Amino acid sequence: MTGYYAEKLAGERLRACYELAPRNARRYLEAEIDFVLERVAPSTVALELGCGYGRVLQRLVPRARAVVGVDTALPSLQMAREFVRRPRSLHLLAMDASHTGFRNQTFGLTVCIQNGICAFGVDALQLFREAVRITRSGGRVLFSSYTTGFWQDRLEWFEVQAAHGLIGEIDYEATGDGVIACKDGFRATTMKPDDFKGLAASLGLLPRMVEVGGSSLFCEVVVP
Repeated sequence: MTGYYAEKLAGERLRACYELAPRNARRYLEAEIDFVLERVAPSTVALELGCGYGRVLQRLVPRARAVVGVDTALPSLQMAREFVRRPRSLHLLAMDASHTGFRNQTFGLTVCIQNGICAFGVDALQLFREAVRITRSGGRVLFSSYTTGFWQDRLEWFEVQAAHGLIGEIDYEATGDGVIACKDGFRATTMKPDDFKGLAASLGLLPRMVEVGGSSLFCEVVVP
């Protein structure tokens, strides 16, 4: 789905998806950010994979020593410059999150939330491996997806997006069991606890699985 987000859900259109979020979806989004911020110290050098227009970066910047945001959608990165007002501690880069150009053990916190591991349309194991590679020993890697209990709220949110023409019409025959499909080819999947555990195990890592707010499923790894 990388091309879909870069071409159809970038910049102002991406921002509209969040501004139209129903109440429970807004609670979910806020709970995710709160969970991340609890792991940020004044000395933290943080990276967000798939930063979009800067929704999360805006909250990270005041808490961390330095913040880097990467995305493949240039309109979103251009918008992020204005949205976060680009202080000296923020760096924005056009980059493939699964094959970055960063050196080993660069960041103290690497974050990929809002189901990015499914939404990016890249190999999940490679994305996970890359996030671990660029995070220092003792640092944390955070990935998130949705809990099963959030399904109806998630579907409602996507229906709102479809009604406003931000994504295609929902294909209800192909939608279910954690997957939301649209008739224009858009497809949003979900990571389950065993999926995350399998990725971590393949790298010799033991993740901590945390449900947040009854809506987010977080996979947290402390890099050895």
